[in-house]
Amino acid sequence: MKFSRKDFLKASAGMAAFAAIPGKSAFASSTVADINVPKPVSNGKPKRGISLYSYKNDLYTSMTLEDCLADMSSMGAYGLEILANGHVKDYPNPTDEWVEYWYSLLNKYSIIPVEYGHWVDSRLHEGRELTTKESYDSLVRDIKVAHKLGFTVMRTKLGVIDEKLTPVKNWQEFIKMALPVAQEHNVVMCPEIHQPTALKSEMVDEYVEFIEKNNTKNFGLNIDFGVFQSKENMMRIPGIEIEPSKPEDLIPLIPYIYCCHAKFANMTDDLVEETHPYEEIIKVLVDQKYDGYMMSEYEGDDHNEIPGYVPDQLRRQHLMMKRYLGEV
Repeated sequence: MKFSRKDFLKASAGMAAFAAIPGKSAFASSTVADINVPKPVSNGKPKRGISLYSYKNDLYTSMTLEDCLADMSSMGAYGLEILANGHVKDYPNPTDEWVEYWYSLLNKYSIIPVEYGHWVDSRLHEGRELTTKESYDSLVRDIKVAHKLGFTVMRTKLGVIDEKLTPVKNWQEFIKMALPVAQEHNVVMCPEIHQPTALKSEMVDEYVEFIEKNNTKNFGLNIDFGVFQSKENMMRIPGIEIEPSKPEDLIPLIPYIYCCHAKFANMTDDLVEETHPYEEIIKVLVDQKYDGYMMSEYEGDDHNEIPGYVPDQLRRQHLMMKRYLGEV
């Protein structure tokens, strides 16, 4: 039985979000109904995917969007993360023609839209931060676009006020305002826990407290594996001492984690990532029966002069992850 985009949107939350974004479709309804939407399969273990950000030096130069999705599919990395303002044509108002093209690619390569990366750009205006209402409006706009494109997780980058990535003071106000909209559109908003933030920190405690206080399933966490990077390879911020988190620090956070960034810098010929303890990280996730996605995020040397370098690095990383997941 085919599962149409129309059915998918209804199942997610209704057609209201689709109607709210302007653009008259040039496609007949029968064409829309013929579009399949890939569905994730859970086996009780972490699933593999890729952030399109990894292809940043290849996409639109040596590779098309279709090339990237085909590459992902060929390595069995079916989960997709995009960055909204870099990967959605005519963002934040993609045309219906482009949306139909988007779904045709997802179906062709069995790609599952998992995480939609976006920003609450608190410093959009010089000299002042966005008001709570402006931040809410920004969130609602992206919730609707994410839903329209089939995503259920949003990597919601909050505005920050310092180099420790402390979020803007009114973050709880506008996130709470947006919770009913997120629930209506079947998405969960997730700030990214990233260096220099540790998993055991007041910031993460505050996020968890917010989730518990509001009894919500529409706000959670995205964990970037860079928090586990070896100390000598971690970022350098003057005046800030950064210590790596331990893989076991994930355990109490598992109920709140909806997606992970599988950050990596270099895969050796022996299929080892030497700066992140991947075997230990994946063991914790498997033991805890975490079945969300690990999204590859390549942040090593660009090597622009070597065609295919990043796709090769991604393929190596996925072979490594398959080994640790017991898939090979």
